Parts: sequence; structure tokens; C-alpha cells
Amino acid sequence: MAATAANILRRSQLAILILLTFAVGAAFSPVHAADEGFSRFIASVWPDAQQAGVSRATFDSVTAGLEPDHRLPDLILPGRPATGAPSQAEFVQVPADYLKEGSIARLAAEGQRLMRKHESTLKAIEKRFGVPATIILAIWGRETDYGRYALPYDAMRVLATQAYVGRRKDQYRNEFIEGLLLLQRGAVSRRNFRASWGGAVGLTQFLPSELAKHGVDFDGDGRVDIWSSVPDALASAAQQLVNKGWQPGLHWAYEVRAPAHADCTEGVPEVRKPIGEWLRAGFAPVRGQKLSAAEREQSASLLQPEGIHGPSFLTTKNYFVIKEYNFSDLYVLFVGHLADRMTSPLPFATPWSSSTQLRSRDVEAMQRHLTRLGLYKDKIDGKAGMLTRAALGAYQKSAGLKVDCWPSDGVLRAMNAAR
Repeated sequence: MAATAANILRRSQLAILILLTFAVGAAFSPVHAADEGFSRFIASVWPDAQQAGVSRATFDSVTAGLEPDHRLPDLILPGRPATGAPSQAEFVQVPADYLKEGSIARLAAEGQRLMRKHESTLKAIEKRFGVPATIILAIWGRETDYGRYALPYDAMRVLATQAYVGRRKDQYRNEFIEGLLLLQRGAVSRRNFRASWGGAVGLTQFLPSELAKHGVDFDGDGRVDIWSSVPDALASAAQQLVNKGWQPGLHWAYEVRAPAHADCTEGVPEVRKPIGEWLRAGFAPVRGQKLSAAEREQSASLLQPEGIHGPSFLTTKNYFVIKEYNFSDLYVLFVGHLADRMTSPLPFATPWSSSTQLRSRDVEAMQRHLTRLGLYKDKIDGKAGMLTRAALGAYQKSAGLKVDCWPSDGVLRAMNAAR
């Protein structure tokens, strides 16, 4: 019995030793190593921050206790699987889900109320910048639900993490330094410096470097405050659009009905024609809308967000200016249509289809196949944008398939069979 008790004691001691070994090992896991690497990374930023004008006191105050947030999307973490592309609604939802009538109607009604509340400010902004009040209100509504949406992340932690292990390290290194400068100037308190996962801040969602370029002190209090000053936030959004090429008096897009013989592969920015030429080819403004001679002379490109399914649009230069704010066709359609709805109750004339969205990795597989065939020359990103849809249409033509310029399971199966 004594020998048995001794054996049990030895086994217990061995088990405790094993547990302690695992505990010590965990303390020196890749996460701990990554934290040490993060500290070295932060230290490496100091010379560039100093050269940009950041004081040592500001740098030390902001970075004290700062840790990376490994839960963010779009990271490449040592020793771990990549966190994958971000699940932004603009890139994973079909139009029917993203452009829900209920959401647009609610935001349009609130936009009308805010238009009355901020009437004098909006008129002054429109007079100075030439951007309609409805457009900048729509941006505010889409970005933060007119300030109701509470941004979930600490901005400096996001910027530092993306600079350390994100996919665009150089860009975010600069954004981190710009964030330090914002805090140093007192533009925002650290407590209120909240951001999206991508580091965009304020009521109208600016990256710090964009705020440095386009920020406007419209309320005249001596500082650019896009966190609590509606005039500053809206004027800054207008200034950004102007700086990126906004043309006053030019409507963003016209919904049209496409003729049966329309070629969806023409739906790329490079194919631009006067609107009058599109109309002569059989495209017709919806609801019998009559366009002026000046509007018919405007250059436009074709946009079919669901290929031949759903609504079609003739998009002007201002469409692509809004797209500089957020590089997504669905985003621009939401903002443009929301702006229109603030002055007209009419929804899209053509309903969105019941199309389904392929998984990002399936769209990536399509893009790789299209690249090998020489039909696609843009990023492999799993997003079915204009260039991807046009390339799919070209593939469908060459393969003898129905040409609809939409990434479906049927097209994916045809590609897999061809390989």
C-alpha cells in the first residue's frame, strides 16, 4: 500500500511539473513574442514621428501600454493563419441586401429633418464648395448613421496594429504618425479618438491623413473637429470631394433601362460616351425622365451592379468622385440614391434581383482563372467589382455561355471543368 501511495504521489508531482511546463511555455508563446516585436516596432516609429513634428512627450504618452489588437481583420500574424479580408458589407452583400428600402427610407427621412435643422450651414457649404447638401448628408448618414453609430475601436491601437501586422503596413505607419499629430494638436481627446477597424474616424469617417489634407474649420472655432462639430464634419466631406474632382451641377448618375442587346462587358470606367449616344443605342431613362441638352452632352459610363440583372445606370464623373470616398459601387449607389431620396420619394425603378453572393474565395478563384486567360488585370481580392464583372462577361462570350456578367455557381463550375 505504501508503494502504491508513493507511486500516486510521484504521478501527481509529474502532472504538476507538466502543467508548470505548459504554463511557462505559454508565457513565451508566439503572442508574447509578437508583443515584444510590437514594442520594437513602436520604438522604430519614433524617428519618423519626431521628423514629422511629434514631441517625445506626446509619443511616450500615447504609446505607453499600447498593445496590438489581433482580433482586427486583414492582418498577417506570425505563426497564425491570416485573418482574411475584412467582411465589409459593401463587398460581401448583394445589392438587394445592402440597398434595403427600409434603411434608405429611414435615413432619407432623417436627412430631411437634418436638412431643415442645419439649413444655414448646408447652404453655406454648398455655396462655398458646390457640393449639394443632400450628398454630404447622405455620406454622413451612410458612414455613421448621422452620428448615432458608436465607433467600436481605439483609433491609435487600430492604426498601430495595422502598421505592425496589417496588409498595408507603410500606409498605416503614416496614419499612425498622423494620429499622433492629431492628438498633439488637441483636435480630439484620446478618449474620444474612436475608429472603425480600418482606422477611419469622426462623423464622416476620415483616415487621419485624409483629415490633414481636407479638414475644414467651418464653424470658425480655430480647430478642425469632425467628431462633435457638424459644420466641420460636413464641410470637410465636401472639401474632400472637391479636392478629388467634384464638378458642381453634375448629377452623380441616371437610372436607365438597358436594351435587350446591351453588352454588359462595356460596364467599365474606360468605356465613356456622351449620354445622348447611350440613349441613341437604346438605353432609356426610367419613368420617362427627360434629359436636357446639357445632360445629354455629359460623358458617362455604364454601371450594371448585378450584370444584366437588376437596375442599370449611366454614371458621370461625380459618381467616381464619390467612389474615391469609399471604393465600392454599392457604397456610391447607396449615397447617391439616399441623396436623391431626400428630395424625391421614388425608389429604384427596377427592382434588385434575388442573386446570391459567392464566397470571396470563389470570386478569387474566378479572378485567378480570368487572369491566366488574360481577361483580367486587376487585384485578386475576391470582390466582384466592375472590372471583374466585365472580365466574366468576356469569358462567358468565349466559352459560349449566357453573357450576364455576374459571378454565379454556374460560371464557377464551367471554369473548374475547363481547368
